[in-house]
Order: sequence, then C-alpha cells, then structure tokens
Amino acid sequence: MSTTFLGMPGSPAFPSFPRAAHEAVRDTTLRGNLRHATHTIRAKRAAAVAELPDWAELREAGRQIKDHTLRHLDRYLVQVEEAVTAAGGTVHWAVDADEANRIVADLVKATGESEVVKVKSMATQEIGLNEALQAEGIRAYETDLAELIVQLGHDRPSHILVPAIHRNRGEIRDIFRSEMDRWGRPAPEGLSDTPAELAEAARLHLREKFLRARVAVSGANFVVAETGTLVVVESEGNGRMCLTLPETLISVVGIEKIVPTWRDLEVFLQTLPRSSTAERMNPYTSMWTGTTDGDGPETFHLVLLDNGRTDTLADEVGRQALRCIRCSACLNVCPVYERAGGHAYGSVYPGPIGAILSPQLRGTASEIDASLPYASSLCGACYEVCPVAINIPEVLVHLRERVVEGGPATRAGNKVLLRPAKGHAAERAAMRAARWALTRPGALLGGQRLASRTRRFHPRTLPGPGRAWSGSRDLPPVPTEPFRDWWQRTHGTPGGKDAT
Repeated sequence: MSTTFLGMPGSPAFPSFPRAAHEAVRDTTLRGNLRHATHTIRAKRAAAVAELPDWAELREAGRQIKDHTLRHLDRYLVQVEEAVTAAGGTVHWAVDADEANRIVADLVKATGESEVVKVKSMATQEIGLNEALQAEGIRAYETDLAELIVQLGHDRPSHILVPAIHRNRGEIRDIFRSEMDRWGRPAPEGLSDTPAELAEAARLHLREKFLRARVAVSGANFVVAETGTLVVVESEGNGRMCLTLPETLISVVGIEKIVPTWRDLEVFLQTLPRSSTAERMNPYTSMWTGTTDGDGPETFHLVLLDNGRTDTLADEVGRQALRCIRCSACLNVCPVYERAGGHAYGSVYPGPIGAILSPQLRGTASEIDASLPYASSLCGACYEVCPVAINIPEVLVHLRERVVEGGPATRAGNKVLLRPAKGHAAERAAMRAARWALTRPGALLGGQRLASRTRRFHPRTLPGPGRAWSGSRDLPPVPTEPFRDWWQRTHGTPGGKDAT
C-alpha cells in the first residue's frame, strides 16, 4: 500500500501545492478513487438539492445567519459560556492549538484514564490532538469508519466528509488485516473487500472500545447560543455511542460554530445533510445541553477554540470563510481537488475551502500556505454549490494579492504588515510594467506593433520565472497586426479618423 501524504501538514518541510500535486496526479489509483467518489457524491447531492423549491432562499438565510453571528460573535460567545455553565458544564478558552491540547490532556489525566474514544472532528484534526495526547501517554481511538481507516493506515484525512476517499475497498481490507490487532480486536479471518464484511469488522473492533471507554472527545457541528446546546450530525451511530456512554465528555469546538437560536439551527439541518451526504435528513442528530443526572456523561467540558479564527474575522473579505459548515460540497465539484486529492493541500481542510481557510488560520509564511490560494482554476463551481454562499474565488484572488504584494493583516490579534512572499518578484515587475504600458496608449501601440513584426521569432515557452506559467499553458499567438491598426485599415475614414 502507498500513501500520497508528504510530511506534516503546514510544516516548513511540507512542499508547496504545485509540487505535492505533481506527485499526486501520477498516482492512477488515487485519481480513479477520487473520480468515482466525487462524481457519485455530487450527482446525488444535485438530485437532493433539486427537491427543494426554496433552496436559494435557504442558502441566503444560512448566509445571513452566519454573517450576523460573526458580526456579534463576542456577545454570542459570552451567551454560550453562561448557558453551558448554567446547565452543569465547564467552559474553557483556548487561544491556539497548544493551549487546546494542553487543556484536553489535563482533563483526561484528571480522570485517571489513559485512553479516549473520539467522534469525527475537524477541529481536533486541525490542532493535532491525537498526536498531543499520544505524547502525554493517552491513546485516542477514532470511531468514525473513515477516520478509523485513516488512523489504522497511519495516514491523514484527504476529504472533509469522507476522510478515506483516497482508499479503495482492497486497500481498506489490507489495512484492517494488518493493523487492527495492534489497536484492539483483530480483523476476522478471511476478511474480504465487500462493504458488508468491512463494516462488520469495524463494528466488532469498535464495540469493545465503546463499552470500555470512560472518556470521549468530540467536536460539534453547531452550538446553539440561547441554550448552550451542542449538536453533532453523523451517519453511522458511532457519535451517539461516544456522546452517551462515557462518564466524561470533552468537546473541542471552533468559535465560529455558534448559531444564535434553535430557529436558526433549523435552516442548517436542512442544508447540511443535502449538501454533504445528499440525504433529506441526517440519520443521527445528537444534541446535549450540559449534564443531566442519570442520563449521559456525568461531566461535560467545552473547549472553545480560536486558533486563528479571530484573525480571520478581522479580514473583511476573508472572514466569509468562517461561514463554512463543513459540508464538503466544494471539494466534490472542484476539478483541481479531483485530480490532486486532499493530501496535496497540506491541511486537514483540503479543496477549495481549505485553499482559503488554511492560509488565514495559519498565515502565509510557509511555502504550502503561500501556494494554496493558487490551487484553483477560479472556475466558480465551488461558489455555486456552497450552501452558505461563500464566494471562494473572491477570497482566493484576495489572498493571492496578499501573497504577492504583502500588506496589512492581523496575526495573533495584532496588526502587522506582511512582506511579499518570496518567488513573486518577477510577477510584481510584470504587473508594474503592464500598468505603465496600459496607461500610455502610444507606448502600448508601439509595443503591439513590435510584437507583431517579430512574431516569427517568439519562443513557445517563456524563459526564466515565466517557465512555470508556460509549462502548463500554450502561449497565445500574436496577431499579424494590432487591433487598432486593423480597425483603422478596415473601418477608418480617409481623413484618418475612425468611422462611427
């Protein structure tokens, strides 16, 4: 078995997106897996969305609810803390990944336990919680089927909704056979690659962990501010087991996951299932408010995670990325993601949303984060399917400008002036030259005439820094004469003035 994962996401050693994607597209098995899965999911989603005559209105309602919440996030965060505390829970605030990991590790150690079961959570993947707990002698077991496959395969998620989308059934069977016994109950003898047998093997493997675990870790899809209620939507039932059986529940939630009221939640419980799994209604929707004697966990902790979200909120253009409800619809229609796969993005947030979210949460100092805004053809398909109307192409262009030109930004809560990223000097020089020429008609016409007369000697590829651009594109042929000369020749008047 092979994996396309290259290095630790976001680390200085991780290659830029173009280099990582160059390796990924050579993997024909990976491309076949991605093509089959994404085409199937997006076709089902389109059918599910078409059933609702008011989909456009729901989409707009979701956008407005999210924008309103982000504008008043300070007030709603305080309301969440008050409501969760009143319901018997404890709220912790984490400014970054290190602080969140430290809080969770300390809470687990306080119980005397050395293992936890986990509900699928992008936030805990984002902060590297499993690795942090392992360093503290605590073993974290993923219980979502796809996350289990990724964990057993010593791999990384490559899709928001389907983390193991890059694996086929044969690869999953081999992973189960070779790795399950190292984590608990081994795979059955003679395990085949049929979906039913693979699912049963995972069910038997996980059941003993559900029944033994005393501590669980989750994220949340939404937090209802008016009551302090957390909401997890999932399709397998593993979340329900983690959220009800253990004695202690720790939920790590990004501060952008808040919705003000139950009425607001109703909108997203319609749009999220149809946009993600193409279902009219989510199979398992678990909700809990603090603690209740004799029902569910005895102790509940909510860790509210910032980790760059406040900095993102300060960007008037980029903040719309915080509307994301993690449906993954944008990944399933993206031609770049379909060919490169999720690992090339160097983030737990792959695809178009990752290309705008990761550089804002982490900054653009690393090679991978500086390259992510360019991981797009700007075709706009992601914007068309987004259930909360995030204009991803607009943010991509905005972030490209930040990478090339630098400029003001907010990092760690402080206003800073970013320096232009390395490797873009030629691009900046070309744009300045273009601006100079386009504001001087005489110089522009002279350059066009010179280019037309020397067209026979033009190279097919650009030299120097331009080689990267022309290496994947055909240079457009230069016409035999400039447009203005042609217009004057064919439509001009004898006096030299253009005909009107």
